[in-house]
Amino acid sequence: MNIERTTLPGIGVRHVFTTSQGRRIGIVEYQLGDRRDVVHDDPDDPDRMISLTLTRTEASALAALLGFPEVVAAPA
Repeated sequence: MNIERTTLPGIGVRHVFTTSQGRRIGIVEYQLGDRRDVVHDDPDDPDRMISLTLTRTEASALAALLGFPEVVAAPA
């Protein structure tokens, strides 16, 4: 599976992949704050994305529900 990484100048980074059903799903990580947007394509309009805004805590909870352990940065 390929994950497309796109820098959004002044905003952050968008990571998107295409599912086996042809749907595009991604995460927009904002530079400032703890905001994350989960985005996916609108099946009725391929040029439109639908988003759900999550805090860092909410994003971690969603990741846990999907079966991913939380990664914690530790000082070297």
